[in-house]
Amino acid sequence: MATPQTDAERRKQISIRGIAEVGNVTEVKKNFNRHLHYTLVKDRNVATLRDYFFALANTVRDNMVGRWIRTQQYYYEKDPKRVYYLSLEYYMGRSLQNTMINLGIQSECEEAMYQLGLDIENLEELEEDAGLGNGGLGRLAACFLDSMATLGLAAYGYGIRYEYGIFAQKIRNGEQVEEPDDWLRFGNPWEKARPEYMLPVKFYGRVIDTPEGKKWVDAQVIYAMPYDNPIPGYDNNVVNTLRLWSAKSPIDFNLKFFNDGDYIQAVLDRNLAENISRVLYPNDNFFEGKELRLKQEYFMVAATLQDIIRRYKASKFGCREAVRTDFEQFPSKVAIQLNDTHPSLAIPELMRILVDEEHLDWNKAWNITVRTCAYTNHTILPEALERWPVSMLEAILPRHLQIIYHINFLHLENVKKLYPNDFDRLRRMSLVEEDGEKRINMAHLSIVGSHAVNGVAAIHSQILKDDLFRLFYEMEPHKFQNKTNGITPRRWLLLCNPGLSDLICEKIGNEWPVHLDQLLALKKWAKDSNFHRNLARVKQENKLKLAQILEKDYGVKVNPASLFDIQVKRIHEYKRQLLNCLHIITLYNRIKKDPTAAFIPRTIMIGGKAAPGYYVAKQIIKLICAVANVINNDPIVGDKLKVIFLENYRVSLAEKIMPAADLSEQISTAGTEASGTGNMKFMLNGALTIGTLDGANVEMAEEMGRENIFIFGMTVEEVEALKKKGYNAYEYYNKNPETKQCVDQIAGGFFSPENPNEFTNIADILLKYDHYLLLADFESYIKAQDLVSQTYENPAKWHEMVVNNIASSGKFSSDRTIAEYAREIWGIEPSWEKLPAPEAAPLTIN
Repeated sequence: MATPQTDAERRKQISIRGIAEVGNVTEVKKNFNRHLHYTLVKDRNVATLRDYFFALANTVRDNMVGRWIRTQQYYYEKDPKRVYYLSLEYYMGRSLQNTMINLGIQSECEEAMYQLGLDIENLEELEEDAGLGNGGLGRLAACFLDSMATLGLAAYGYGIRYEYGIFAQKIRNGEQVEEPDDWLRFGNPWEKARPEYMLPVKFYGRVIDTPEGKKWVDAQVIYAMPYDNPIPGYDNNVVNTLRLWSAKSPIDFNLKFFNDGDYIQAVLDRNLAENISRVLYPNDNFFEGKELRLKQEYFMVAATLQDIIRRYKASKFGCREAVRTDFEQFPSKVAIQLNDTHPSLAIPELMRILVDEEHLDWNKAWNITVRTCAYTNHTILPEALERWPVSMLEAILPRHLQIIYHINFLHLENVKKLYPNDFDRLRRMSLVEEDGEKRINMAHLSIVGSHAVNGVAAIHSQILKDDLFRLFYEMEPHKFQNKTNGITPRRWLLLCNPGLSDLICEKIGNEWPVHLDQLLALKKWAKDSNFHRNLARVKQENKLKLAQILEKDYGVKVNPASLFDIQVKRIHEYKRQLLNCLHIITLYNRIKKDPTAAFIPRTIMIGGKAAPGYYVAKQIIKLICAVANVINNDPIVGDKLKVIFLENYRVSLAEKIMPAADLSEQISTAGTEASGTGNMKFMLNGALTIGTLDGANVEMAEEMGRENIFIFGMTVEEVEALKKKGYNAYEYYNKNPETKQCVDQIAGGFFSPENPNEFTNIADILLKYDHYLLLADFESYIKAQDLVSQTYENPAKWHEMVVNNIASSGKFSSDRTIAEYAREIWGIEPSWEKLPAPEAAPLTIN
């Protein structure tokens, strides 16, 4: 199993690896130089480090292309059921190291670069994070693609190739500033443009009746150009495809522009069409009913469904039967998974194609659509649920609105039959909401038009059944399932934490990256002092690396022996970074009150981006930075407490943070976080969790035992009871002197002496407008944090808990999640099949 090595280890290894690997190293060097010369048109005299990165990336890509083509040939020959994962976001991170690991060529590439006088880690750092995603939903999609390839599923990801990703975050004078994330400015070595598969997508226009049925006419046409990105499985020679669509203006011009002499304007107007794929919306859990967002969603769905149907018709199955337009077998050959409601227009779009273009009768088309589509819900936050204004849909997608109305009519007829005269139920289950501006509820559309609906953690799925979608669950309980999220062990342990990976391999072998449940065997060493020492050594090395980054990037020298307490995720009130900030202030006040008292040193890191228009989230960042400024510059505090706001949190930074963390903060109000996957990454890397019984924390606690996690705060039921009774923050403020001191310092300008009123609005939120009950949980949180410090003082106890955390991580592999989706939603058995390597079975050239 390849891991980074020291220079001495490299030399020793190369002497014993034998002729085959030496030959591979020679081949890597040869291909590297070929790409430098013939692809990049440079030599070593003028090449930059970025040129060397691209030469290496192209060399690695060469190793993947044969596998990529062979995989697609294999799917054509076998004609399996294909899975299509539709997501508006894919938070991929970097690809170079992940690809080398999955292809099993990391050690050869490292050695080749070493022999060429290059440091491969420096080259890896030059790769831009792919700007295709934002938060948990997008990162989950990326992990799922990795697992689908590793499990040998014939799977395709579909999304949008955003020219600009979520903004790059800069912190200036303690405030978030957004800068463009121009991630494609140097090019993307992994993608392959496919202009030959460009497809038309229509907007606007009107619907007319014809003898053949409804027809959508006078529409504006924009073209969707696909870019294919390879998704390699781990050590199985499978390479699947992520196809991303880019908006292109129609090639032809209206000739009247030439006659009017307005040719320049005609060219400029083309850019307006291409804005659809220009930029990623910077929030995946807050719905904004913007026209561009609706166009993005339909653009992705329309192009994708055309592509799916083209592939279905062109498959060997279609040829065998000699009926290329027979859709009877469509659900047995196609599974479409909707990643939240963003792709929910796939339901009316598939109906439009089947009814209007393929001329199937409505009932047959509906049966096919429902059996094909499945819906994953990612949030219960009301502000995140998509509700599109009818007026907007009528203008942009007139035929789809008609189809949605008819779906709703038939759906409500079914509700009436089951629940006669229950008019309130009819109103609440309708796809069309008529309170105020008439809107279409996209979650309701997704439920009605799918054969399976799932939440992403056991508690989340139960809330969907008990509360958010209770009426739908009562009507069709068979549709509802749970699929607890997972993470790929390849990126989130093997890649990012080679020291820990090596240690695990020494104990249990090297099959765990594809069978994560094997980590359970580590429990036998839970009390082993030698194993503890080795764990502590690996953790300390990771902390030293992160400490160097913090000093270089932030100018803050931290104590590597301190407890690294980390909370990284989007900045949102429900994730309660503000609760963490109150704890920081409490620790500071305790040190100031008695500087000589015993104190467990902490380095507290908070990272994440606030949506540009989310004022309160931006104020929370500003407060954290202001508190950090006071604490880090107080000589009385010294290195007992340091606070750092991590700028521009992203996948590549997460890969450095997770291995170094001692404590993971998962402190959302119970009943608000769907699942979380950051909690799983920390757990797998040996950090202990402080958290509420929310999202996947509940199942983590079940797997490891409550004695191995620091649980605090109210349960979902207690939260609901308190809200019902009426939450009065002043009760908690007046009862607890530490709470009162913190809030008063925020309100009184202690952390903003140049502007004493800077954070009065934060204090007002805590005391008057807090929907997330921070002060109600604060005392319990402080007690749990005190227990964390006491436990950290006892290394034997701490490391026993660490071992139990790592050993209990098996359930949280995305391989397990995807195997469940495959068997219980898509009707496919994962093959785990290893395809022949291209050199073992030459490519078929047709």
